[in-house]
Amino acid sequence: MNKILTLNNISVAGLEKLPRDNYEIASEIQHPDAILLRSFKMHDMEIPETLKAVGRAGAGVNNIPVDKMSAKGVVVFNAPGANANAVKELVLAGMLMGCRNLGQAWDFARKLEGTDEVISKDVEAGKKNFGGFELPGRTLGVVGLGAIGRYVANAALDLGMKVIGFDPGITVEGAWQLSSEVEKASSIDEMIGKVDFITFHVPLIEATANMINAERLKLMKDNVIILNFARNGIIDDEAVSAAIKSGKVYAYVCDFPSNLLKNHERVITLPHLGASTGEAEDNCAIMVAEQVRDYLENGNIKNSVNFPEVKLPRSEGHRVTIVNSNVPDMIGQISSALAKKGMNIIDMLNKSKGDIAYTIIDIDKKADDELIAELKKINGVLNVRAI
Repeated sequence: MNKILTLNNISVAGLEKLPRDNYEIASEIQHPDAILLRSFKMHDMEIPETLKAVGRAGAGVNNIPVDKMSAKGVVVFNAPGANANAVKELVLAGMLMGCRNLGQAWDFARKLEGTDEVISKDVEAGKKNFGGFELPGRTLGVVGLGAIGRYVANAALDLGMKVIGFDPGITVEGAWQLSSEVEKASSIDEMIGKVDFITFHVPLIEATANMINAERLKLMKDNVIILNFARNGIIDDEAVSAAIKSGKVYAYVCDFPSNLLKNHERVITLPHLGASTGEAEDNCAIMVAEQVRDYLENGNIKNSVNFPEVKLPRSEGHRVTIVNSNVPDMIGQISSALAKKGMNIIDMLNKSKGDIAYTIIDIDKKADDELIAELKKINGVLNVRAI
């Protein structure tokens, strides 16, 4: 019986992917094999020794101590792209709110008082203060062309916009899913002087912190609209606030309210709504539950942030999985340990990612406790499982 600890409410649609005859799932459980969570911060949490996998029902993993998990041989899964449509729709809404001054106009309308006749007169007198501009013909810059960035870029093209994209790490598969009409930028500095809107879809890491700062704001077109539905900290809020006051920035729309931003007249802040749809929560939970199940039952890995992608079809043999530091001669030592036990390798797959290497081996005999103990003794081995 696999034990699953949930640290947040996980969509029932996802939990249903873990059959109850083989999975015990609870918000309080001892010795869990896996943890499922959304926004719970695990950094100060004591990590159970039995833990084999962590599944984040979402894309970002800032709330998970990934390095600590890697050191313990624990796989961290996420759900990239499962909430892409939800975020895309919010970005499009943000662009419209920014260029049509919808937040300010709504606030004005809600504060109107008097008879309907008086309100009607005030509306006609006040609407001139909220004139905006349209999207077709404008240029959108998209920083980060993962699943969300691609959705946003392609949708903007459908709205008649021009799109420039920047992502030095785009994959071949990702490029295939991106319209050929998207202009490719070789750097963010090349992009920012050409765009009327700019939106960010990157993780918060050292390279992306304060990506838009006072110096880069000087390079941008006047009346640019900045959107951040990715992570707080990618935009230097102080610098953008100053740029709004100077007239450089037309509007700033983001998912991260603060005392500086929440009452700013040309800032629209939303309460982190990027993935807050029923469909997105279901999609994320289903994806991550299926990935965790495949790992626990078969040792396969897909969409891990700290382990390589590995999939080996099951053979008639008995499966062993090994997590180890990515150092020379590990496969040789593992093979020697199997040979000493008189075990033959039927099939094997080994891959690495950074400092971590992962091996799936199908052998002709069942792995006993003695073999598992011998494999664990190999210097550099972090985790061994017999499935």
